[in-house]
Amino acid sequence: MYDRLFKVPNPGADKEVDFRQQLNPESVTSLDGFVEPGLLAAQPEQAYQFERLGYFCRDKADTAEGVVQFNRTVTLRDTWSKVQQKG
Repeated sequence: MYDRLFKVPNPGADKEVDFRQQLNPESVTSLDGFVEPGLLAAQPEQAYQFERLGYFCRDKADTAEGVVQFNRTVTLRDTWSKVQQKG
């Protein structure tokens, strides 16, 4: 799953800080999981919503026979955590 590449909105704005120190170490994460058997026949680059995680599409180049790889393209909006912070 891909996330923001940098931890700050405007990397490099502070000339005294090396932009490499502002890289997000969690900008790419991999998860193992299970999907419905029908998704083994999913077409590459076709979007699917995975509950509570976002929208994903099957990668063009799967890693192994019988293993499918999905990449998150859009996250879901998390309004519940915002409501909890206000309360």
